[in-house]
Amino acid sequence: MADRTTLGADGGGADAIRTFPFPAELSVCGVGMQVGPMGPDRTWHADAPLHRVHRIDFHVVMLFDGGPVRHMIDFAEHEVTAGDLLWIRPGQVHRFSRTSEYHGTVLIMQPGFLPRATVEATGLHRHDLPPLLDPDPAQLAALRAQLAQLRREYEDGTTLPPSLHTAVLRHTLTAFLLRLAHLAAGSATARRQDDTVFTLFRDAVERDFATRHSVTGYADTLGCSRRTLARAVGAATGETPKGFIDRRVVLEAKRLLAHTDLPIGRVGASVGFPDPANFSRFFHQHTDRTPAAFRADTH
Repeated sequence: MADRTTLGADGGGADAIRTFPFPAELSVCGVGMQVGPMGPDRTWHADAPLHRVHRIDFHVVMLFDGGPVRHMIDFAEHEVTAGDLLWIRPGQVHRFSRTSEYHGTVLIMQPGFLPRATVEATGLHRHDLPPLLDPDPAQLAALRAQLAQLRREYEDGTTLPPSLHTAVLRHTLTAFLLRLAHLAAGSATARRQDDTVFTLFRDAVERDFATRHSVTGYADTLGCSRRTLARAVGAATGETPKGFIDRRVVLEAKRLLAHTDLPIGRVGASVGFPDPANFSRFFHQHTDRTPAAFRADTH
């Protein structure tokens, strides 16, 4: 299985954060998902100890049967117990615990396995939603039943032709994710928003944040006014468009400062600041720390 490094606009390298792809050779009939038990021997890649910081380019949903487990996702340590779920999205930096035992069921899936409308309805690209979910007993029972059904359909590769098997998996996965998305949206501090302008803006920022920081540039690309964009982003997140862009840039800078040995100048260049002084001012403005101080605190 191939893996790659992630550095943003400045290119990859051995000192960047490793990103591991969906383990397609383990899938059934080429279906872009897997579901099965968690265990101590689970890995994305033979050469990638899971206790090292890394990224993945697929979704991971873990439903825990035991605990406590401590799992790091983007600078936050989450303590998970039985009945909790962790939802890790593509591109998030995370690390498994060396000392905790992971027991339960894990679902992994490629974003492209589901139609665009389903991706939007289930919030697969909502990085603002919390990764740790704590369902109430009724919600947990429904999620367990839906996940068990999904696992049965996944493992049953004989009673249906491959094309129908894939279609059933998509429908069953969608049903599970709709329940999960409802739980995630209810746990979020941000309000749920299906506004088309915000959806397009969010996707554009995720794609271009390393090279474009201008609100006007995004508005022009989307074919709307700054006022329309501000209204859509404010309704969805409570932020301004500039605040939304800056928060994404800061997160990527933090990831690279904390989890790579890249020179600070290269970190700045990778998130759109070729001038190191400008990057330092920007980072200090948003974190009250210099890049060097942040790196010293996290290493």
